[in-house]
Amino acid sequence: MSFIRAANWARSAAITTRLYSTEVGAKRSNLPLYLVGAGLAAAGAYGYATSVTQEKPKKLLTSALDPKNFVDIKLKRVEPYNNNTSTFVFELPEGQASLLPIASCVLLKSDNLKDANGKPIIRPYTPISPSDVEGELAFLIKKYENGNVSKYIHSLSPGDTLAVKGPLPKWPWKMNEFDEVGLIAGGTGITPMYQVLQHTLADKDNKTKFKLIFANISEPDILLREQLDAMKSKYPNRFDVVYVIDKPSEKWKGPTGYIDANLIKHHIAPPSLGQKVKVFVCGPPPQVAAIAGKKAGMQQGELGGVLKQLGYTEDQVYKF
Repeated sequence: MSFIRAANWARSAAITTRLYSTEVGAKRSNLPLYLVGAGLAAAGAYGYATSVTQEKPKKLLTSALDPKNFVDIKLKRVEPYNNNTSTFVFELPEGQASLLPIASCVLLKSDNLKDANGKPIIRPYTPISPSDVEGELAFLIKKYENGNVSKYIHSLSPGDTLAVKGPLPKWPWKMNEFDEVGLIAGGTGITPMYQVLQHTLADKDNKTKFKLIFANISEPDILLREQLDAMKSKYPNRFDVVYVIDKPSEKWKGPTGYIDANLIKHHIAPPSLGQKVKVFVCGPPPQVAAIAGKKAGMQQGELGGVLKQLGYTEDQVYKF
């Protein structure tokens, strides 16, 4: 495990759980601007990588983020993904990275984007760039016609700025806490799942097995598919993914329609595993409600939907 990843893991274990949900075409109210138990811990020592001929010191990185204040970041480049989604890569100062604990997100805002009362509109986003990548912070953002923030971000050009604040803690990930983890995502709800997978699968000490069920409208809407398929190929014993399409083409051979009880029973570890199994859910509010019950504002809300019917308990389910 790298020093930075170890630092992130140790830090995330102490962070208070925080609510996060991904919106797909639904109206969202502003999130509070405070963090629950948040704080960024800077790395405290150098790590070393050993080679056959010499020992090279690993560069010490500090966090570019502030949990109490918004910090301006400049857009470096835009990488189109499909017809309505792009990756927005922002610059961070030399020697700095996000150092976000796993799992967490950040808040984004712009002084040019305000609501009817003149207050800045603020939204949470989960970066897709690794937390220990120096000099960059990347977001995969889908443009929604009724999404003020997503439309504004899609109007940005390299050199423009946004303000970021974080981390906004979610689930405090602990390596090997679970034997089996089920991930159920829809649309842009894949980003917190990807953050966990990206961090965990790369760690050689990880023994947890992950199974992702990822639902989308059509095949071109499957975000991060190339990266997920690469993970499946590289870690076949620890990760598998099932894509579900609502409007399949004639060539589609995978599951279709909504994620139902039969699909979950077939692919996700059973609740009989007790404390050794965890199911994470993230997606459009109607999907989350149908699968795990509605969230209650900033709180998890009562467990409901398909997972409750299948016998899972509230301790076994977490809604991002």
